[in-house]
Amino acid sequence: MIDQPRSTHEVRVGLSTSSMYPEGAEASFEVASSLGYDGMEIMVWSDRNTQNASTLRTLMDRYSIPILAIHAPTLLLTRSVFGASPWGKIDRSIELAQAVGASTVVIHPPFFWQTRYARQFVSGIAEREQRTEVRLAVENMFTWRTRTAHSTRDFQAYSPTWDPIGQGYRSVTLDVSHAATSGCDSLAMARSLGPTLRHVHMTDGVAGPKDDHLLPGQGSQHPERLLQFLASTGFDGDVVIEVGTRSLSKDKRREALADCLAFCRKHLGHDAPQ
Repeated sequence: MIDQPRSTHEVRVGLSTSSMYPEGAEASFEVASSLGYDGMEIMVWSDRNTQNASTLRTLMDRYSIPILAIHAPTLLLTRSVFGASPWGKIDRSIELAQAVGASTVVIHPPFFWQTRYARQFVSGIAEREQRTEVRLAVENMFTWRTRTAHSTRDFQAYSPTWDPIGQGYRSVTLDVSHAATSGCDSLAMARSLGPTLRHVHMTDGVAGPKDDHLLPGQGSQHPERLLQFLASTGFDGDVVIEVGTRSLSKDKRREALADCLAFCRKHLGHDAPQ
């Protein structure tokens, strides 16, 4: 297993495999390694390479890049991955993280129809985080909005809430695009979360019904301010690029992800490579 020493001076910048969609896990590792990313976040989905610890360890060794985080399959599109039980999905994600040496599991809050799971969620996350060294970083989500010709309708899709602030979590993931979609400011959220902020999905967005996952600087969130804040406060988590590149060619995708990495390192205050 690859050792992952944490620098006391520099925040690691990782790449989410979701930023490479529709390309798969191996292509993600290759691009991250060749561009000089510090690590990977694995979005667990129907691609079996994202579900298998042995395969992931092989990719880590092949491309000499660690896995920083596992994103549990808690999306609507991954409802059959790692079984039907929501706690089973989380427990298997924790096991996968431990097997590959990842320090964080990213988790979405329950959907409103998962009533029993939602009632147990906060206490269940706390109990699991107490008995493992893996951070269970619950991600901020947003109110779903639908538009008609005459109005916009809000729909509360998550329970107990889409907003992790004040819920008692020890670890939180801040997603910049989700903050934009919810009409919040990501820097204000980071300040409110304080030391519970342990993981960041770096992207951008604008207020409205669509979760855009724009490239940093393409939206209205001013993510450079968030990065500067993290650097100034001794943030000890990881920043992971999670952007939408599906419409780009392979060459343009690689170029965009190189720009994202440079953006993060610039505003985190990392020294430029010699």
